[in-house]
Amino acid sequence: MKEYIHIGKLVAVFGVKGELILKHSLGKKSNLKEASAIFVEETKGSYIPYFVETAKAKDEEETFIKLEGVNSKEAAARFTAKPVWLLDADFRKLAGKDAPISLLGYEVITDEDENLGPIEEVIEQPHQVLLRVTLEGNEALIPLHAETLDKIDRVAQKVYVTLPDGLLDIYRGL
Repeated sequence: MKEYIHIGKLVAVFGVKGELILKHSLGKKSNLKEASAIFVEETKGSYIPYFVETAKAKDEEETFIKLEGVNSKEAAARFTAKPVWLLDADFRKLAGKDAPISLLGYEVITDEDENLGPIEEVIEQPHQVLLRVTLEGNEALIPLHAETLDKIDRVAQKVYVTLPDGLLDIYRGL
């Protein structure tokens, strides 16, 4: 099965020729040239591929895109608020190396050398980033900010953290 990475969503129609604004979390300007296709989640769990006809980066968070076969403002309107995904291989080529989303798949290691498992989702919030891992069958959210992050080892794909006392107990049900 192919692995898909959620990168953002289509937030608005731009112009009258079917262009859309993609708000993404790739962490750098991107015109999506390296992507074979983007996948739009039209219904939950259904990833429909669309080829990008043209794309122009607006800034680190938004890109103007035109999808093949979408040629009017009305046709583009049905895509607004839809989540956008990339294949894992395309995502790895496009994500900025300092973007929080690039940590997907890294192992989380505590200051006590406990491996909490791989990062399954990165949730960006205004003052911190949350890393979702599965801990003993439960979803656990690990805060990542100046006080908890010790280091990131990009070669070994590990994130080292110092967590507040008792945080993991909440997820373990102790």
